[in-house]
Amino acid sequence: MQLDMDFVRAQFPAFAEPSLAGQAFFENAGGSYTCKPVIDRLTRFYHQRKVQPYYPFEASRLGGEEMDEARGRLALMLGVATDEVSFGPSTSANTYVLAQAFRQHLAPGDAIIVTNQDHEANTGPWRRLADAGIEVREWQIDPATGHLPLDRLPELLKGAKLLCFPHCSNVVGEINPVAEICAMAQAEGAATCVDGVSYAPHGFADVGALGADIYLFSAYKTYGPHQGIMVIRRPLGMALPNQGHYFNGEVLYKRFTPAGPDHAQIAACAGMADYVDALAEHHGAGDLIPKARAAMVHDLMRAHEATILQPLLDYLGTRNELRLLGPKSAVRRAPTVSVQAGETGHELARALAEQDVMVGGGTFYADRALHAQGVDLDRGVLRMSFVHYTTAAEVDQLIGALDRVL
Repeated sequence: MQLDMDFVRAQFPAFAEPSLAGQAFFENAGGSYTCKPVIDRLTRFYHQRKVQPYYPFEASRLGGEEMDEARGRLALMLGVATDEVSFGPSTSANTYVLAQAFRQHLAPGDAIIVTNQDHEANTGPWRRLADAGIEVREWQIDPATGHLPLDRLPELLKGAKLLCFPHCSNVVGEINPVAEICAMAQAEGAATCVDGVSYAPHGFADVGALGADIYLFSAYKTYGPHQGIMVIRRPLGMALPNQGHYFNGEVLYKRFTPAGPDHAQIAACAGMADYVDALAEHHGAGDLIPKARAAMVHDLMRAHEATILQPLLDYLGTRNELRLLGPKSAVRRAPTVSVQAGETGHELARALAEQDVMVGGGTFYADRALHAQGVDLDRGVLRMSFVHYTTAAEVDQLIGALDRVL
């Protein structure tokens, strides 16, 4: 089965927007287009429910129900309990709050593991625990390939309390074997925190099956509003010190959101589930349970992305002036493709913008990963990223523009 691209693109108002006509969007790793169900729910909330939720009057009651709906439906898709899903202002902020909880939870001399493959949001806050006497061990990437070698992990895990790593790097693109890594950590008694921000846009993961204790991703990269979403499994979540108001200490999804939530954006997140359900139903899987629908849509997305990604990787391999970071095989990576060139990333991005191709240049908060691979941070890389709503014709447009610019 293949994705019906006409149906997919009809769910995104951006593709009918005159000001964007003819422009190929390849900066999806920084934020995806928003799907219509999310926009509709957000508009409805601001028009009809923009009051304090959970009071008995009608607008308040309905607003609270829509917020609860978002949490419940996302939990079903992710294969976790409803109260294990929390919302926050961003994944960076959510990670910072979690790190403060671990700062109180751990004792001086305890060890945690971070990687230098991560976006700074899932490594910087954890590294700062060294100020509290926590031992911070670094799981280092191969400087030639950007790969995280599994054979280096067992030694690092000895006596460690926590392992933080990405499902997928936002510059290397390689998909890490999360379930295998989590099983290795669990065998050594270490908790796991997985940054899923760069993977989730390519299909929601079955977090329950992965075995991660914490799984983080950003709704604005999964076709939704600007919210950070975090799954915290109950045993760990209740063991960590409460970071919210003291009277919310027994409510798992409130323990790690010290600030008041954005009611409208939380409610609008149910639109992401609407979109997954619409895709599943259109492709003949509407009668499946939510987790199975999400898995089917995940596989459809990944298959389409891999098919149109491989020609781009093959083309980049023919350009001697470019260095491709990460795997050369589409099945081993997400369609987030970074290249090092003679020009700076910003210069190439500017030149491609004149060819109606929207891309980004820079370091993308992955300074440690790029530095480890020998990239000059002042020059950065050109990053081309897409998702399932991208067409083969747009990839051809990108390749043609690269050919002219280079």
